[in-house]
Amino acid sequence: MPALVLLGAQWGDEGKGKATDLLGGSVDYVVRYQGGNNAGHTVVVGDQKYALHLLPSGILSPECTPVIGNGVVVDPAVLLSELSGLNERGVDTSKLLLSGNAHLITPYHTTVDKVTERFLGSRKIGTTGRGIGPTYADKINRVGIRVQDLYDESILTQKVEAALDFKNQILAKLYNRRAISPAAIVEEMLTYAEQIKPFVADTTLILNNAIDDGKVVLFEGGQGTLLDVDHGTYPFVTSSNPTAGGACTGTGVGPTKINRVIGILKAYTTRVGAGPFPTELFDKDGEALRTIGGERGVTTGRDRRCGWFDAVIARYATRVNGLTDFFLTKLDVLTGWEQIPVCVAYEIDGKRVEELPYSQSDFHHAKPVYEMLPGWSEDISKAKTFSDLPKNAQAYVKALEEMSGAPISAIGVGPGRTETIEINSFLS
Repeated sequence: MPALVLLGAQWGDEGKGKATDLLGGSVDYVVRYQGGNNAGHTVVVGDQKYALHLLPSGILSPECTPVIGNGVVVDPAVLLSELSGLNERGVDTSKLLLSGNAHLITPYHTTVDKVTERFLGSRKIGTTGRGIGPTYADKINRVGIRVQDLYDESILTQKVEAALDFKNQILAKLYNRRAISPAAIVEEMLTYAEQIKPFVADTTLILNNAIDDGKVVLFEGGQGTLLDVDHGTYPFVTSSNPTAGGACTGTGVGPTKINRVIGILKAYTTRVGAGPFPTELFDKDGEALRTIGGERGVTTGRDRRCGWFDAVIARYATRVNGLTDFFLTKLDVLTGWEQIPVCVAYEIDGKRVEELPYSQSDFHHAKPVYEMLPGWSEDISKAKTFSDLPKNAQAYVKALEEMSGAPISAIGVGPGRTETIEINSFLS
C-alpha cells in the first residue's frame, strides 16, 4: 500500500484541501509535515464548508488518523480553538496525533513577526504575522520551544528566558517596544499543557510502523513549491520546505518509503503576498478569475493575485518534487472564455527561456510567452468522466499535461467533494 506526498505545485492555494479530503476515505493517516497556521485549506462536504488552518484535512474523515508532524510549528491557542470549532460542529477530533518534537509558536514570536514587517515598510515580505518565521528561526538557532518542553517546567523556563534575553533587547532598543516577561510566557504556555497532552505522541515511530504494516499514509504539504524556502522565489517565500523532501524531514519517514508524489495545480495561477509573478493580470480577466474563483486567502483573508496558467512553473515543480501525478483543480472557473492564454515560456532580455531561471533578477524581469488555446462555454460541473468534458476542455487539460511533464490523474470541476473527475487512481 502506498505512502503519498500531496503538495502545491504553484504558490499555494491550489486546492490541496479538496484533494486530501477526496483521498481521506481511503487513507489511514493524513500528516501535515511543515508550516503552521499560515496555511489554509477549504474543504466542502455536502453543504458544509470547513476552513482548516493548522489541522490536516483528514480530520474530517472519521476513518482517518490526522497527524501534525515534527516539521510543523504549532500555536497551541490556535490548535485548541480550531479543535473546539470542529467539535461544536459535530466533528470527532479525538484521533489527532501531535508530534512531541514540533516547535511551539509563543506570543513573543507573533510580536516579533508583526513589528519586523512594519519596520521593513516597503521592503516587507508579506508574512501572515502569525509568528511562523520567527519560530522557525528559533528552531534553527537552537533556542526553540518544543511541545515536549511543556511537560518540564524547569526546561521550559530556561528556554523561554534564553530566547527572550536577546529578543527583549531588540524589542526595546530597536523597535521601542516594552520587554516581554519570561514568567508571563511560561505561565501562559503551561495553561495549554494538559489540554493538548492527550494528542502528544512519538509520531515518527507511529508513522513508520503504519507504513511497514501496509497502512496508507498521506503527507500533506502547506503553501506551495514556489514558496519553499530553498526552492521558491526567495526571499518572497515561507519559512519551511513545502516541497516533497520536506515530507521526510518533517515527519521522520525516509524517502524510500514514499511511493507517489502528487502535485496540485490550479487551472490558472494565483499568488498571495509580495514577489514576482510573470503571468499576473491587472485587467478585467484577472478580476473575473478572482471573482469566479472566489480567490481570497483562507487564512489571510487577502485577495489573491490572479494570472493565467504558467507551464514553466509546472515543469519546475515536476522536477524539484519528482512528481508522479497532477491533480488539476478549478477547471470550471475557466468556462466562458473564448480563448485561454497559457504561458509556455518566458522572454528574458530578448531571449526565450523554457525553464525557470535560477537567478532572482532574471525571474523578476521574465515576460510570459503565451500560446492561445480555444475555450469552452458549456457547464462542466456535472461531468463525471473525462469524456463528459467539452472537446476544448479536454484539449486544454491534455495540453497542460504535456507541458507540465507529469500525467493529470484527477480534475476538479467544482468546489464540492463529488465534483471531481478521477482519471487514474492515486492509490494504485
